[in-house]
Amino acid sequence: MAEMLNEGVKKQLREVFTALQNPVSIIFFESQERNCEYCDTTKQLLEEVTSLSDRINLEVHDIDKNVELASKFHVDKVPGIMVAGRKDGKPVDYGVRFAGVPAGHEFTSLIRSVMMVSAGNSGLKEETRQFLATLKEPIYLQVYVTPT
Repeated sequence: MAEMLNEGVKKQLREVFTALQNPVSIIFFESQERNCEYCDTTKQLLEEVTSLSDRINLEVHDIDKNVELASKFHVDKVPGIMVAGRKDGKPVDYGVRFAGVPAGHEFTSLIRSVMMVSAGNSGLKEETRQFLATLKEPIYLQVYVTPT
């Protein structure tokens, strides 16, 4: 399969990734049993991205064979991606998930997520953080995009 990222993009990402502060895990869920049209494409993209920095590692799991892990990480779609911090070799969950191929504008969101998770900082203003701390019930937020 041809590479998805050209040399110019790879060079830019290597430069961006020099600012990674802490290790990041990209945990990818695919399926061999389901009709996962975009699993191979997503996996290839993630392999190319993670090969550009030794501070990013990729874990690949089959969602149907690792049901407990997928449930623990709240991943219920394939291709499914969790961007996590890493501490003592274990993932630190910041709640960042992607479902589907992170292509187009979502590719930028994936890279920004990697950078924020590495920094351990969402970039939210203090005022926003204080407001969020007052919430009593969990909030489940999903953003949907289409390729059209």
